Amino acid sequence: MELDAKIEALLFFKGEPVSTKEMAKYLKTKESAVKEALGTLEQKLEGRGLSLVYKDNKVMLGTGREMGPLLEELRKEELDKELSKASLETLSVILYKEGVTRSDIDYIRGVNSSFILRNLLIRGLIERKTHPTDSRKYVYSPTFELLQHLGLSKMEDLPEYTEVTKSLQESVEGAEETQDTITKKQDTNNDQ
Repeated sequence: MELDAKIEALLFFKGEPVSTKEMAKYLKTKESAVKEALGTLEQKLEGRGLSLVYKDNKVMLGTGREMGPLLEELRKEELDKELSKASLETLSVILYKEGVTRSDIDYIRGVNSSFILRNLLIRGLIERKTHPTDSRKYVYSPTFELLQHLGLSKMEDLPEYTEVTKSLQESVEGAEETQDTITKKQDTNNDQ
């Protein structure tokens, strides 16, 4: 499989900006090869519905400029629709575990949440900030508008707040312990 196709799949899967250095690491190749393949991918995407978006040595998959009117119409329709069950589930995780990363949301829900997070951001229900200890990640939290709409003066006013937040924290900690164990085993195997 060509490197540009792998990059396209990586960017689609991630759903967020990825640096060329990170891509090289994920794809086990040199950064110069990634940059060359990005040029090839950009050419292949010309006249299609997708394009590459560059900013600060990061790249993400975006929609083509020509798709603007269509997407604007879809966005308006999307904003008028009721939230799906998956959106409500994701929103609940964010409400009860404020400052949660996408990977934690994905783990708790058991599926990729990129598309849903984008929709919630567009609707102004959540906000995304840079992770306080890892600038490569984002954390999601509810907006003041959402809290106001729900009639909450503080997060603790959510139903069963203490029990649910404790349960979510235990779930995420269990996942982190499992990942640490896997990493240690891989490190041990690599050392042998």
